[in-house]
Amino acid sequence: MTSDSSQPLITREQMLPLFVDAVPSFLRSWQAFVSDWQAEPELPLYLALGDLACHLIDQLSRGDITHFPAVFGLVERCHAHGDPYVQEAVTIGLLEDLQNPNLHVTTAPSDFEVWLAPRSKAAWDSLHRFWAGEAPYVRGV
Repeated sequence: MTSDSSQPLITREQMLPLFVDAVPSFLRSWQAFVSDWQAEPELPLYLALGDLACHLIDQLSRGDITHFPAVFGLVERCHAHGDPYVQEAVTIGLLEDLQNPNLHVTTAPSDFEVWLAPRSKAAWDSLHRFWAGEAPYVRGV
């Protein structure tokens, strides 16, 4: 998926702070993550996105979907206007974890589909095809 050149690219460095802005309740987890990994030359953002996925699953299980329009709007922006790292990270680091049935107790991965805009839904479906053995790789990433 390519980015529209009229929009500035969302970069690796901007991605997680933008998600924290979209989901303020994730701030404490993000701060702890940064503290835990501060000695590393680069933060392992895929792990942080996995933490965000768990946070969103928890919110959904409690019926707290207040920030879902903003967070999934940002997921779509990342797919449309993210640099290649960001596009891949939101697909593999976030959407793939949201699809992981082992992370759900009272929710299901499909519960998130209603929030996905077109590019994000295409990435979601591509992940399904990959894990079903119907595709050799995840398209659009």
